[in-house]
Amino acid sequence: MVAPCAETVPAVAPVPDVVERRGGCGVGGGGGGGVMAAPTAEAAAVAAEAPKAAATAATATAVTSEWSTTQVRSADDERRIKYPGFEPGTPAGAAAADFVRRASSSPDPNFRPAIKWPDLGVQVFVHVSALYGLLLALTTAKLVTVVWAIIVLYASGFGITAGAHRLWSHRAYKAKWPLKLLLVFLFTIAGQRHVYQWALDHRIHHKFSETDADPHNAKRGFFFSHVGWLVLEPHPDVVAKRSQVDMSDLESDPIIMWHKKLYVPLFALLVIILPVWVPYHFWDESLWTSFFVAFSCRFCITLHIAFFVNSVAHMWGNRPYDKNISPVENFAVSMAALGEGWHNYHHVFPYDYKTAELGNYTLNLTTAFIDFFCWLGWAYDAKSVSDNMVKRRVLRSGDGSHNLWGWGDKDISEDDRLELQSLERKEKSQ
Repeated sequence: MVAPCAETVPAVAPVPDVVERRGGCGVGGGGGGGVMAAPTAEAAAVAAEAPKAAATAATATAVTSEWSTTQVRSADDERRIKYPGFEPGTPAGAAAADFVRRASSSPDPNFRPAIKWPDLGVQVFVHVSALYGLLLALTTAKLVTVVWAIIVLYASGFGITAGAHRLWSHRAYKAKWPLKLLLVFLFTIAGQRHVYQWALDHRIHHKFSETDADPHNAKRGFFFSHVGWLVLEPHPDVVAKRSQVDMSDLESDPIIMWHKKLYVPLFALLVIILPVWVPYHFWDESLWTSFFVAFSCRFCITLHIAFFVNSVAHMWGNRPYDKNISPVENFAVSMAALGEGWHNYHHVFPYDYKTAELGNYTLNLTTAFIDFFCWLGWAYDAKSVSDNMVKRRVLRSGDGSHNLWGWGDKDISEDDRLELQSLERKEKSQ
């Protein structure tokens, strides 16, 4: 199903993948911003491809102007714009991409993050009390209290996925003020900081993915990307890049700035008091049980579902759209996180409101949520990339696993392949 308000991003002329040598994360390097030199053989291979750069520079410039309106570009988009002319299918492109991938995967060895003890204390309390809350949910809590906690958990999840993520971080669609208020309300219940801070760090995550400037850089390991980044001081590159990301759209939104200003009392009211008060008031659940089930346990599970997108969805899965980046397609994370686990696609096409190629609502409830409000008229201008853009990207930089979804299956019979090609030619001629 296509949303009533969805618009397809027009296919642009294909621009070959390119390579960026990122400063500040080289092997044995510090936090500088210099350019690293490739080994001699790799440098020679890259140089052999240099004449192609001039032929594609104009195309890259045109794509840059188009992308500038999205505010957030993937790391691969950044490489394409800065260094046009390097094709990953060539020996030069492969050698250069491999070198940069190895160079950028090593965290700054000179940086020793300090522990943020108050934040660590909060995390310890949340997790210990969540375990106790889980025990109460399995033993003494009323069934309706457990059901209430689950409803609040997933309802607030839409505030993260449809609100802070797809609407405010990526501007993948637009929303009228009633939907904005609803999403802010749900997002606050999730307890994921205020929208402005969440969107700022997420834009940095995409723009400087898997470098020292990435707030939850997956190259620093599972624990860091999952929860460690919340209890450790950020790398200086993260702090520096926060001032470089355009946030003027959110700064001009009174709802977002109001939320930022009043976040502390809103947290107390909507994250703790409201979820705990409802079971206590309406079906006489004990205040003690209600606190540990409807707040502690529910809140901790919400955090970990979000954490899985930063950790698991950057480590375990296939990469059908770009094998050169760490984000993956992970079915389990998608089921738990309302469709946020199709992460390889999302990092390649961050402006697609579906964050996935497929439109199956079972695996992407957030898309169904947005489509419903498009139908209602509260959401509009939902952006989605064309099939041709997806196909070009799969053929150019995918890992070959796209056949898991059917299209391009390497085991398809030759007769079927010829027939499909014939049908495609007919469609193009119409």
